[in-house]
Amino acid sequence: MQWRDSFGLSQWKQLQSEYLPYGWKNQSFAIIGNTLDLLTHPDNGRVFERKSADACVRCAVVGNGGILNGSGQGKAIDGHDYVFRVNGAVIKGFERDVGSKTSFYGFTTNSVKNSFIAYQQDGFVSVPRDPGISYIFIPAEARDYVMLAAAARGVPVLSGVDKDSRASQIFGYNPEIRQLKMIHPSFIHYVTQRFLKSPWLVLFKDLYMPSTGAMMLMTALHSCDQVSAYGFITDNYKDFSDHYYDRVKKPLVFYANHDMVMEKNLWKTLHSQELLWLYQRETKK
Repeated sequence: MQWRDSFGLSQWKQLQSEYLPYGWKNQSFAIIGNTLDLLTHPDNGRVFERKSADACVRCAVVGNGGILNGSGQGKAIDGHDYVFRVNGAVIKGFERDVGSKTSFYGFTTNSVKNSFIAYQQDGFVSVPRDPGISYIFIPAEARDYVMLAAAARGVPVLSGVDKDSRASQIFGYNPEIRQLKMIHPSFIHYVTQRFLKSPWLVLFKDLYMPSTGAMMLMTALHSCDQVSAYGFITDNYKDFSDHYYDRVKKPLVFYANHDMVMEKNLWKTLHSQELLWLYQRETKK
């Protein structure tokens, strides 16, 4: 995570060779610095604080894949110490399949705003608001820093594509400083280069980055002791609808901004190596 104590001139210089989301090339020192200066709580600089050194922390990362519809996995998901959710996380009415507990909600400003537009009719009318929840921003664009700063200050965005937007319109209230977290660009760079170095980095270099779900799953894998992945793409993804809350079956559509096939293969590999547990499900022929 990036916060006040992770930012300085040396860090700024180190990240000048890459554009967002991998670095700060051509970004405003004032916007980045002033935003991170607002993140003053120790919770901003870590995913979570361990209650004891020898505790086994179990985390569930819940994607929005149609494989979860009718899965009955809600109780198992809520049984984890921490639950991560992303983007259009519709919970009401689907508790039996996806649970109701949320510890972390991950998103980009673009992804959450698009989710409200695309999935409102399916029930996505608010982001999760559990007590003690943390909101994890993924800095895909400068607007993510601007939105986080507005959320921390409890004021509307003053300029840019999100001008006049308020964090309360996204979260339903003004979160406390300790609830706000932001992934570090260096971590996004590491995840991309080490695990998801797709050919699309060359073909679509201005668009490609790991998906929001991938970033939350990799965050959990680097923070928790045991990780279970639910609602992520599997080999038989064509047997299921795009989302678990789709009213009619919709195919998963691949776009140039994410390499979903590479992500699918990565989850399969990590599952086979017992580095995570991936929820999979056969369909009736």
